Amino acid sequence: MKPPAVVTRIFDALDRHHPNADTELVHRNAFELLTATILSAQSTDARVNIVTPALFERYPDARALAAAKTPELEKLIVSTGFFRQKSKSLIGMATMLVEEHGGQVPADMDALTKLPGVGRKTANVVLGHALGVPGLPVDRHVLRVANRIGLVKNDDPVKVEAQLCEMLPPDRWTRASDALILHGRRICRPKPLCPRCNVRPDCDFYRLGFTTKPVKLKSPSKAAKRAATTSTRARAKKGRRA
Repeated sequence: MKPPAVVTRIFDALDRHHPNADTELVHRNAFELLTATILSAQSTDARVNIVTPALFERYPDARALAAAKTPELEKLIVSTGFFRQKSKSLIGMATMLVEEHGGQVPADMDALTKLPGVGRKTANVVLGHALGVPGLPVDRHVLRVANRIGLVKNDDPVKVEAQLCEMLPPDRWTRASDALILHGRRICRPKPLCPRCNVRPDCDFYRLGFTTKPVKLKSPSKAAKRAATTSTRARAKKGRRA
């Protein structure tokens, strides 16, 4: 783990890169953001933003969405991919909001993750961007960038979330996630644009040429084991002769 001063310097550099970092999902309230985030799975924010205006006009709140007819809903969201499962999740989510939360989106991680189609990442997006509760969503971009820089050494989103939260004050969690996500989309891509990055002085990938993610060591092959055994026996035999 990097020293606190270095962590602060890294996120300050990310803030300079992305001074207006925020979720790119267009929304007016927590219900709309929750719906849009569910739709964004295996899709792009840009695609979701094309779909949601007509969707929210037809289903402006949880009660309306809970009463949606599946074929009609599927037609509205088909271009986001996995539309059948997403339709099921959206109707289930809205139904539970109506039945258990008076149609309102709860400002609570446990309550949110009990909703169909909602995991920790989605819950953190809604908490941090629509409900004023600090949250640090971890997606594939956050995992890639945080590991490349050397902030973490883990592929588990829940563990990475906890580690990043421990490094930063709560009022910085959501902004830090937004900056890491945008950095992963714009600069630290699968093929990174390192010359454009101002995190280079503190980036392990740039300085050392590799990520700090754990590397799984392969078990030696049978041939390698036999060669090692033969070599050991030869050295032992040579030693006895000496």
